[in-house]
Amino acid sequence: MSHDHKHDHHDHDHGHGFGHHHHHMPDPAGNGRAFALAIGLNAAFVAIEFVYGFIAHSTALMADAGHNLSDVLGLMLAWGAAVLAKSAPKGRYTYGLRGSSILAALGNGLLLMVACGAIAWEAVHRFTEPAPVQGLTVSIVAAIGVVVNGFSAWLFLAGSKGDLNLRGAYLHMAADAALSLGVVISGLVIMSTGWTWIDPAVSLAIVVVIVLGTWSLLRESVQLSMAAVPPGVDAGAVRSFLAGQPGVKEVHDLHIWAMSTTENALTAHVVMPGGYPGDRVLDGMVAKLRSDFGIHHCTLQVEEGTTHHDCALEGHGRHEHAH
Repeated sequence: MSHDHKHDHHDHDHGHGFGHHHHHMPDPAGNGRAFALAIGLNAAFVAIEFVYGFIAHSTALMADAGHNLSDVLGLMLAWGAAVLAKSAPKGRYTYGLRGSSILAALGNGLLLMVACGAIAWEAVHRFTEPAPVQGLTVSIVAAIGVVVNGFSAWLFLAGSKGDLNLRGAYLHMAADAALSLGVVISGLVIMSTGWTWIDPAVSLAIVVVIVLGTWSLLRESVQLSMAAVPPGVDAGAVRSFLAGQPGVKEVHDLHIWAMSTTENALTAHVVMPGGYPGDRVLDGMVAKLRSDFGIHHCTLQVEEGTTHHDCALEGHGRHEHAH
């Protein structure tokens, strides 16, 4: 029981110290404001953009509106996950709902890919059936889009380095600003030349850019959901740090994985022939793992090395367990 209490204390501790490990992470309340503001602005703009796309015969504007809508959904998803990531453990979810941020990042990436597909489809269609596009209206509305999306992207910029979820939101917004800018330029060119094919050509080019940007987000969130070692952590360095501690003869069963898009966990067996070194030594190792390697939740199993152990996951070593 005392151990449980101690763990709670660590968790509590962790809540306060969070800003120190990720000095680039803004406070959660700030993120909440960023999400609320970006969702409100974008939702209002989607409606305006869709109506004007219809009036101006510009499917590019409509496609842009559709893409902005996928963003509003993506933002809601990401915000929900950010809130859930702070949840306390309850019932069967002994980690709280922290993992939802990884699922949201994954969902976000997939959503963007679908949006890209829709835009590309629309653009290809436009080559065969050009419409009389009202260039001026298109440019003005899209210019408002650049401002709205640029501002929204700026809101998420600070947090996007430390959190995959916020990076998804930021990428979405930046991609939207680029998309709207492309629509502004195509509107101006159509105004002066009357070449309507410019409109779909520009949107196709932007789709390529977005797909390339989304790919890394998608790949990273798949890796995290497969419990891969998170990108910011050097597993080799962690292993040699643990192995180099006084009294440690060997390290095995080392696992490092992401609990959420911002928090990492570690379990390891450390063989210490001299026996258990006392809580203070272990606490020191845990503190060092947190400060130097950004690992927030560590569980270390101390063994004296008197029996033969194989990692339960490595091949068929299972039956050789001495117990």
